[in-house]
Amino acid sequence: MSRQLADENAEARRWAARDLLNCPNCSTDLLLRLNEESDGSVREVILTTLTRVGDALAVAGLVTCLRSEDVALRNEAIEAMKQLPDEVAPIMQDLLHDESSDMRIFAVNILESLRHPQVEAWLCEVIAHDAHVNVCGAAVDLLSELGSPAALQPLLQLKERFPDDPYIQFAADLAITRLNED
Repeated sequence: MSRQLADENAEARRWAARDLLNCPNCSTDLLLRLNEESDGSVREVILTTLTRVGDALAVAGLVTCLRSEDVALRNEAIEAMKQLPDEVAPIMQDLLHDESSDMRIFAVNILESLRHPQVEAWLCEVIAHDAHVNVCGAAVDLLSELGSPAALQPLLQLKERFPDDPYIQFAADLAITRLNED
């Protein structure tokens, strides 16, 4: 089956990616192929299979994709990780504290539809402690959509941390207004 992932025919690679779902330890082969696959439809099936497998290796491989220079692959990995709330939750703290601000923004993007009970708490932690204004901005935008009154105090503190940043002031005010309406 692994050899078929390298077949010249995209249809054969798609079928191989689908069929690997039932093979133990298939994540390694799928991730190797994902990093070199140029056909979008094959990549989609590989990502779907990785999501359905959802083992630790699949999640780790998706995290590696977040560091890729390939923007499409990064976005596809984010979408795949959103489908794995229980599998991604244990590594979310690491992602939100990554040394790369881009990785932290990607982590916030994953939270957008992760459907995990900790999402609001993670976002509040980001706006309370992250030093990078763009990471905080991404978190505020999301809190504006799915926050509760529990986010009000962290939002007020964020405004104090970045008093000269017009976007943070605007976004935090908008989020506070929305949260007060609920």
